[in-house]
Amino acid sequence: MKICIIVPVYNHEQAIPQVISTLKNYRIPCFLINDGSSAVCSKVLENCAENEPDWITLVNRRGNGGKGAAVMDGFNSAIQRGFTHAIQIDADGQHDFNDIPKFIEASRLNPDALILGKPFFDEIVPKSRLYGRRFTNLWIRINTLSVAIADGMCGFRLYPLAAVEQLINSTSIGKRMDFDIDVVVRLFWQGIKIINIPTFVQYPYDGISHFQLWQDNVMISKTHARLFFGMLSRFPQLLLRHWR
Repeated sequence: MKICIIVPVYNHEQAIPQVISTLKNYRIPCFLINDGSSAVCSKVLENCAENEPDWITLVNRRGNGGKGAAVMDGFNSAIQRGFTHAIQIDADGQHDFNDIPKFIEASRLNPDALILGKPFFDEIVPKSRLYGRRFTNLWIRINTLSVAIADGMCGFRLYPLAAVEQLINSTSIGKRMDFDIDVVVRLFWQGIKIINIPTFVQYPYDGISHFQLWQDNVMISKTHARLFFGMLSRFPQLLLRHWR
């Protein structure tokens, strides 16, 4: 296994230095994907890459294409450089990096599996976000005819890149906040085994969230609808897989 980390970044100049400082402890090659950030954030990312050239690669996108577009650029960069697996982590510091070894060990034992974070939150999580997450996960269960995916929105996950390459070369994937949902359902449809790892999720270091409540929820709802019709065409195979 040859593992890297992919961090999509859009205007998290306050949080990303702390994220990098923590990730440095693991000495895992890291792709920072600058998704059309401001000049200030872009400079911070350049400094991070210049200060840690032995393990950080900075990939600059021409404009803001969304989280999914940034992660897929990371996939392509990792695949081109011969990596077999990639850990996706958000740039705002909300994920518990202490669980990275757990994800890696699970992947080592199951190299063809998709390792997903199953988040648990403290009491300050907004109820609207929590209920929205439950709604999304209900639709994921419908669209997979399975409870294999414990949470389809957590941005902390480890991908087998051979399966990812097959998917992104054959299918159009959501490029914004719908990406995490879209890619995990489609990888499940592809036959990928799912392993869920419980992990704590906290509010971002810098207090910045790019989730736009109405706009992104509408987009996610459209993704659920599109996946539902995709599920219908796969219904016999998914049902057979469920009973097996």
